[in-house]
Amino acid sequence: MKTFNLKSADVEKKWIVIDADGLVLGRLAAFVANRLRGKHLPSYTPHVDCGDHVVVVNADKVVLTGNKRTNKKYYWHTGHPGGIKERTADKILEGKNPQRVLEKAVERMLPGGPLSRRQFSNFRAYVGPDHPHEAQNPEALDVASMNTKNTRRA
Repeated sequence: MKTFNLKSADVEKKWIVIDADGLVLGRLAAFVANRLRGKHLPSYTPHVDCGDHVVVVNADKVVLTGNKRTNKKYYWHTGHPGGIKERTADKILEGKNPQRVLEKAVERMLPGGPLSRRQFSNFRAYVGPDHPHEAQNPEALDVASMNTKNTRRA
């Protein structure tokens, strides 16, 4: 029995679209990261970009459980001495680019390196219910119905 290695030329990428309205941020990000890497496929090969293209709509309507909306902080540095900055998830979700919360969650769930950066380029998040990828005929996935924990319970 020989080990199967998928070649880059043999990869067939699908397009999927996910509605993030009411979905828990971490669970959605983990699902998207696995789809981008291709770990849901039986032909998964770690050194080949064999994942799907993932489009997420309503990325601004993701839900953070517990006190994460007010307590979770995103840090960055300006490059100047003492230039550490922080912003809470609540401020980002109410700001100009609320899809960045989901983008950062997915990006940080991928391992670092050139392959992961290429896989992350197959991910697109949009604020509203519309997206410009209708020509690719994306398949709609209902992540909320896969597990009851994927949506926030009141």
